[in-house]
Parts: sequence; C-alpha cells; structure tokens
Amino acid sequence: MDCRVINKRRHTGLQQLSSFAETGRTFLGPVKSSKFIIDEERHESVLISSTVRLLESLDLTSAVGQLLSEAIQAQNNTYRTGTSTLLFLVGAWSSAAEECLHLGVPISLIVSVMSEGLNSCIEEVESLQVPVHSVYDHIDSTETFSGLSVSLYPSLQIPSGTGLVHKEHDLKDVASQSLAFCSLSGRLVKSPQLFRLQAKFEADENTSRTPQTLKNNLLADTHCRKSVLTHSRHFSRTDRHQWISKSGGFLEQLSAAAPKTYRCSDLAELEVGLSHGDPSSMRLVDEAVRLQHQNAGTQRGSRTVLFPFDISRIFTCCLPGLPDTLSCVCPGYITVVSMSSANLVKELQNQLVRVVLVEGDLTENYRHLGFNKPANIKTVSESVKVQQDSSEELWTDHVLRVLIKFNVNLVLARGNVSEHLAEKCTNSKRLVIGSVHDSVLQAFAEASGAAQVAYLTHVNENCVGSGVSVTMWRSVPSDAVDGISRTAVMLKTEGMNLVTVVLTSPVTAQMQTKEDRFWTCASRLYYALKEQKVFLGGGAVEILCLAHLQSLAGQSVNKGDQDSSGWLHNTSSWLASSAALYRPTVLKCLADGWHSYLSTLLRNTAVYSSDSEAATSIQCHLQNAADSGSPSSYILNEYSKLNSVILNSGISDKLEPIPRVYDVVTPKIEAWRRALDLVLLVLQTDSEIITGLAHTQKSSQEAEGFLFL
Repeated sequence: MDCRVINKRRHTGLQQLSSFAETGRTFLGPVKSSKFIIDEERHESVLISSTVRLLESLDLTSAVGQLLSEAIQAQNNTYRTGTSTLLFLVGAWSSAAEECLHLGVPISLIVSVMSEGLNSCIEEVESLQVPVHSVYDHIDSTETFSGLSVSLYPSLQIPSGTGLVHKEHDLKDVASQSLAFCSLSGRLVKSPQLFRLQAKFEADENTSRTPQTLKNNLLADTHCRKSVLTHSRHFSRTDRHQWISKSGGFLEQLSAAAPKTYRCSDLAELEVGLSHGDPSSMRLVDEAVRLQHQNAGTQRGSRTVLFPFDISRIFTCCLPGLPDTLSCVCPGYITVVSMSSANLVKELQNQLVRVVLVEGDLTENYRHLGFNKPANIKTVSESVKVQQDSSEELWTDHVLRVLIKFNVNLVLARGNVSEHLAEKCTNSKRLVIGSVHDSVLQAFAEASGAAQVAYLTHVNENCVGSGVSVTMWRSVPSDAVDGISRTAVMLKTEGMNLVTVVLTSPVTAQMQTKEDRFWTCASRLYYALKEQKVFLGGGAVEILCLAHLQSLAGQSVNKGDQDSSGWLHNTSSWLASSAALYRPTVLKCLADGWHSYLSTLLRNTAVYSSDSEAATSIQCHLQNAADSGSPSSYILNEYSKLNSVILNSGISDKLEPIPRVYDVVTPKIEAWRRALDLVLLVLQTDSEIITGLAHTQKSSQEAEGFLFL
C-alpha cells in the first residue's frame, strides 16, 4: 500500500494532490503498467490500466479527491484522452506550488506567474503544429494501417554508437528512401517510406547526390513553420531563415525555390503517429474509418462531398471469453441477446423484417419526460381478487396485438424492457432489444424510414420501418460470452452508416481496458481530423515548454523588474517589485514540472534505466536548444535530420523503421489548463482555511498524519 506523510502545518490540499497523482505515474507514456486495486474489506481486486479507472477505484471522500475526480471525469467525458497527462501535471505542479510557498513566494504571485507562464507556453508550441489535410484523397489506394509494420513503442529510440557504418552507396539508398528523425533522447532513427513529405524530390532527378545536398534539400522541405506571434516579447529571437505568413496560423520558409511546408496528408501515417504504443486498437479504428468512408461513398454515389469521420456512429460490443483474434469491425449494429432468442434469430435471418423504435422504456409504468399525472383522480377496484400484475398483463397483450397488427418482428428500445413482454414477444416470433443508444435508433430511423415513438400503443403504419436484416454474428459456444448464456446478433439495413467494433478477450479482467484503449485511439484520430492539425509528439512540445520557461526565467534575472508590469497589470508597487524578485523562482518551479513529466515519459519508453540518465538526455537537448537561439527551430531540425550516423545494432541487425509520433492539440492543451486550474484552486482555497491548532501548541508528531492510498 502506498502512503505519504501529510504535514498538517503546510498546505494539506497540495500534498493530497501530489499523493493521488503519484499513483498514476505508470500510466504515462507508451509502456504502461497495470495495477491491482485491492478492497481489504470485501477481499476483492480490480485490474486497472488507466487514470479514469484508477480514480473510480480509489476512495476519494476528501474535498480535494472529489475535485481531482471531477477534473479527470470532465477531461475524459469531453476528449477521452489526456487524463494521464492531467493527473501527472496535477502532482508535478502541486509540488511546484509547495516549493514556491516554502521559498516564501506570495500566493497571488504564484497564481499570476504560473498562469501567465502556461499561456506563454501554449503560444510557443504553436510552432510545432503540423497541418492535416486531404487524408481521404487516396484512402482507397494508400496502404492501410494493418499493412504497416508498427513498433509496439512508437517513441522508442534506437541507441547510437554501434559501429554499423554505411558506405557511400548505402548512404544514397537510405537517403533516397527514408527520412531520419531525432527523438528527445538525441538518437537518430529511420522513418518508413510511407511517412513522406508532401513536397517530394522530383522523380526525374536521377543524378547522384551527395549526403550534404540531400540534407540541405530535406531541411528546406521539412522546416516547419514558427508561430505567427513574431512581434511578441517571447519571440524576439532572430533566426537565419525568413518566413512568410500563411492562412491558418502557419508559416512557410522563403527560399530561392518554391515555398514548401511539411504537412500530414496520409491517413495511415496519421494513425501510426497517434497510436502511442497501441497498434492493435488503432488498427480497429482504421478499419472503422475506412468502412465509414466506403458506406458514405456508396450513399452519395458520384457526388463529391467532404467525408467527416463520425465517431458518434461507431459502437463497441464487448465479448469477454473469446480469443483476441475474433476482434473485428463490422457494418451495422451488433449486440448481445439471451440464448433464448437464438432460435428466433435463426428463423428471422433469411428475411427482411419490419422494425419499431421506442425512445424510452418498454414497460407498463413508463411515462415520458414531462408527463403530469392527473390530480384528484383515485382508482377504486370493485373486486378484491384483482391481482397486482393484472394491469401489466393487459398492457402486454395490448402491445402484442399492436405488433401483430403491423407485422413488426423487431423492436429496439432506448431504455429497459419488461421481461414479461420480451418473453411473450419471443414466443410469438418477435425480437425485442433494450438499452439501445440514441445514435443507433437515429441511424435505423434514417435508413429504414421508421419514426421513434414514446409508447408502443401509439404505433401506426407511418412509424414502422422496413428492410432490416437480423443475423447471428458468428457461431460461438453458448457459454463463451462471459460464461453465461448469451449470443451476439447483427442488425443492419441498406444505407445505414453505422459501424460496430467487436472487442474480444479471453481474460474478462482486461475487457474494460481494451475498450478504453480503443476509444482513446478513436478520439485522438477524431480530434486530429476535426481540427486538421496535430502536434509533433514524443515529448517535443513539452521540451519546448521547458526550454521556453527557462529562457523566460533567465530573461527575468537579467532584466530585473524592467518588464514585470507586462506580467501583472494594475497591481500595487509592492506586488510589482515582488514580481521582479520572485518571477524567476516561480517560472523555474513551473519548468520543474515539465522536467519531471519528460523524465517519467522517457523512463516509461523502456529506453532509460534511471531518472539520472533521462535527466542527462533532457539537459543535453535543453543546452543545444539554448545554444541554437531558437528552441522551436532546434526541435524541428532534430525531427528532420538524415540517418547518416552510426546506429546501434544492439536492438536489431537491420535499420528498423520507427514512425513519427503525433499528439492531438486541443485535448493536450486542455489537460494542461485543467491541471493548473485545479492546483491553483486548491492552493488559494487552502490559504483561506484555518485548520487545527497553532503549531506552537502541538508537538511535531501530533502535527503530522498519514494519507493512505
């Protein structure tokens, strides 16, 4: 059991945040470690592999725990990604705020400088955004995600120093076929040919080229744009290159040749970059996207319409107890029904059935939202022998007569279904399925022509849809699905753009984790396509933030209070003078949070064996970035180097391709904002609450407690 000493004489809220965040360190990065949460009272255990499931399993009864849980849930409900980053930064910046308090920094300055520092970082990392355009133009002809050789750890870097030297003709082959990228570890790796630039080398240039010529051409092609805030005080550095503004906030380089920019225009490249060490889940997402695109093209015919990836029309069906190899993507809607309905499904699978859609519960006592029960009406029964369930029996018979009248063989309900009604419908060759999502009902309504109704007794001919096929998903053992008698059925109709991802696992405890990881990958791809931009990943934006904050802190030390008014507006002279003194300290503490994040990220890539080794690599890059005069340009150059150095053969005898890593923009930035907002909220709340006796009236032992996790 993890525990941490809580010093009651200090800000307990910040210490609690740090303690909670410490439990989620292993969820950061591509190599995640699962945890067992053990309930000592019930003697039960739960296997969890994500931040959301971790907080659901912990006892967060304290006010700080509730605030942390709400922040994580808000991030997950909105983006379904970024929760691990949020949790880690909450802990890192809580420790940073504690350090500032220990150094005597006023709380108002901690809040102001940290907020301005994060906003400045968000502006700075705009230079690392990569535009995403036209990824669907060649979706039918490009190589699919399934055909790619994806590394399990996409940010894993190949160590250098192996003595594997290339001859001149080998260098030409490598340079012409692939690009090399340098990770945060400073080690060069080769990217596959699939990850190409939009501005390629001309095909008719068959003359031999020297490595230096290739390098110059490649840097001109891949030198990504800087932030458009060229007149900001944070961007006063001068660069060797000239830039012109482009629409959408991107810049491109001026040169003698035509201006060229780097962009991601290949769906497979984007998916590999966003998989973050989970190729199996992203492979399913890729199949779902391509199936949606195919269905949309069939519906639109020859019309040219922009295809949007609609994540609301993708659903998951979890079938624990089956082999992993059965996981697949299918058109239509797949769900689980009881084995008692299996024979009925087999009878219906050779015909097109009529369907009714119910937007509420399919029970006798269900009333729609806003229903007002008549007042001052009392029902009196003349017979004392009337049984309690007589009203439900009458309702069931009425519903069954309606279904028979309109020849309805399939009923889909959003809410719960009466067991008595379901049994009677099964006996009369009618299938009733409950707990159907709103989007599924809407998809069936659009494709079959049905209209959703609140009560089955209100059904008329205009409400009934047609042309729905009902089939068994595949033949599986009756007790294989979660050990109980259930089977999977597939419902679909022509023209319905609905996709179901079937997730299977022989280990029931891993089923929730598998579903969470699929939705995380799907959400990353969805927001990347929606925003049409991504960040360079693998810690690139975080190390730029770290370098930027260190630069700002150094400027504050050199300039004194010259520009403190730019950070704190309308403040007193005392606060302004204090800002000049404490601003470098606060910025340094904020940067320490990024440093801790990067160190943990590198450790969780299974490359570095210790924190000191990871810290050394980070410091090396920070020094190189500072010496370059432009950290953003340095990072972009590191991503565009040629693979013309000695590689380590300790991992592989071949030059293994390791793809570029991408991050989504808005979910990442919102995770940063939520983390800092939570820390500052707890900081300011703690400062206004007086708890316990004065420390002079307590012994040192009485002033300390323990927080158990």
